[in-house]
Amino acid sequence: MMGLWRVVLAVLLLWNCWQSPVAAVPLKVVTTTSDLASLVTAVGGDRVNVSSIALPAQDPHTFEPRLTDVQQLRSAQLVVKIGLDHDLWFDVLTQESGNPALQRGGERYVDVSTVIPLLEVRSVSLAPSDGHNHGAGNPHYWLDPVNADAITGIIAAALAQIDPDSSKTYEANRLAFLATLEQKVAEWQRQLAPYQGVPLIAYHNSYPYLARRFRLRIIDFIEPRPGIPPSPSHLTKLLREMKDEHVPVVIQELYESDRVPRLLSNRTGAEVVTLVSSVGAIPEVPDYLSLFDYNVHALATALGRTKV
Repeated sequence: MMGLWRVVLAVLLLWNCWQSPVAAVPLKVVTTTSDLASLVTAVGGDRVNVSSIALPAQDPHTFEPRLTDVQQLRSAQLVVKIGLDHDLWFDVLTQESGNPALQRGGERYVDVSTVIPLLEVRSVSLAPSDGHNHGAGNPHYWLDPVNADAITGIIAAALAQIDPDSSKTYEANRLAFLATLEQKVAEWQRQLAPYQGVPLIAYHNSYPYLARRFRLRIIDFIEPRPGIPPSPSHLTKLLREMKDEHVPVVIQELYESDRVPRLLSNRTGAEVVTLVSSVGAIPEVPDYLSLFDYNVHALATALGRTKV
C-alpha cells in the first residue's frame, strides 16, 4: 500500500510540475561517489548535471584526487559526500575550489552521513595506526537500499533550496523512485530469505548494512582491521571458524586480491563470490537499483549452489 501511495503522490506532484517553469540550465552537482551520483540523478532528473569523483572500481580508501577534480568543483552549484572516513580527501578539494558555499558548513555542501542511523559507531583512537578507521561509524551505508529514503530526502531538500521552482519536481521524482525501490526491496528479500543466518566471511567490512537488511550473518573478515592484510595467525583463525561454522561463501570485491579468498576456498570448499559496492564498477551495474539486482543475484546464486 505504501508503494501505491507514493506512486499516486508522485503523479499528482508531476502534474503540478508541468505548470512550473523549467530551469534554463541544469544544476551542476558533484558527488564523491557514483552511488550518490545515481541517487542525485534519480531525484533531479533532467534538471541536474551530475558528475562523481572517485572511481567506482577502485578502493575508495586509496583514492587520490586529480587536478581535474578541483576544476569540476569550481563550476559546481552543489556538492554531496558520503562522509565519515570514506571520502576524507574531499574537504581538501572543496577548500581548493575557493567557494565557501561548497566547503564544510557551507550552504551547498551536503554530508549525507548526517541523516543516516550509523552502524559500528565507537570511540576513535587519536594514536597513529595502519589501515583506516571506521570508528566514527561504518561508512558503507548506501548498501542498505532502505537508506536511499533518507539519502534522497537530503538531496531533494538541497536541490530545492537552490532551485525552489522545481521543488515539486524533485519530490515527485523522489517518490516515484522510492515506490519502485520498495517493490525491489521486497523482491530482494524474497531471493535472500532462504539464506538468513547463514555464516559468511567477507574480505573488508563493507557489508554490515546489506547484511542487516537481508538478515545475513557475516562472522569475520579477511582483514583483521580495515585496510590491514591478514597475518598467518589470523588466517589460521579464519580457517578454524570456517570449518566450525560450515561457512559456505567468502565475499570479496573487485579491487581486492583473490589470493586469500582462493586459499580459504581451497582449504574449506567455500565458494568465493565477488560483489560490487559501487554503481558503474561493471557494465551490469549502471545505476543504484541494478547494484542490488546484481549483488542479490550473485549471493543467492552462490548460496544456492551450497548445502545450507
